[in-house]
Amino acid sequence: MPYELYYWNSIQGRGEFVRLALEEAGADYIDVCRGATSRGRGISAMMAIMGSRSDADIPFAPPFLKDGDLIIPHVANILMYLGPTLGLAPKDEAQRHVLNGLQLTITDFIAEVHDTHHPIATSKYYEDQKEEAKARAAEFIGNRIPKYLGYFERVLQQNPKGPAHIFGGGLTYVDLSLFQVYEGLRYAFPRATAHLPDRYPHLNALHAAVMKRPNITRYLQSDRRIPFNENGIFRRYPELDRDMV
Repeated sequence: MPYELYYWNSIQGRGEFVRLALEEAGADYIDVCRGATSRGRGISAMMAIMGSRSDADIPFAPPFLKDGDLIIPHVANILMYLGPTLGLAPKDEAQRHVLNGLQLTITDFIAEVHDTHHPIATSKYYEDQKEEAKARAAEFIGNRIPKYLGYFERVLQQNPKGPAHIFGGGLTYVDLSLFQVYEGLRYAFPRATAHLPDRYPHLNALHAAVMKRPNITRYLQSDRRIPFNENGIFRRYPELDRDMV
């Protein structure tokens, strides 16, 4: 049976980290809430699972993955589950936990990206918190981007197997997730990220290498790749962008 991925049908969002792994591996999966055959029924199915009053194992929010009767929520949890089967994680359990730690750090980073445009409340429109967003985005660009990207650059540089990958000697799902982070930051903050290749050469090289992988190239050129937009996590608001000092 194909995997079933449940996520919103109009944004990349957190679901994109799972899509990239499935696409790279050539896995058989259904993006339940998307496609001509769904016509909105997928959203209803997703909401029905989350709103169940009888099932024991219900997810709080998308994305979640169904593998048969098993439902796995949360991006890092899904990727840890899929990684060995898709050939994107080591077989050794201890090493998988190290890899999961890197993915959880990306999870923290993504939460901070989101808060640049919704620093007060997700229930309020961006327009209702623009001044607070400007202050939060300035802090994010000045301090948080360098802190996170500097960390990942250092992990790449200190990888005993070489800086081509974030962990070990082969591609993992964390490499794919770092590609997505790099892409998203360049979309949302083009001024702030203009000099990323100079500051973080190993991350830049990883991004370029992932983009050239055949399955990823085909995916990026397909209509399955939803364009970045101002409803997702990475949003381009020029008033929030600035040069990185």
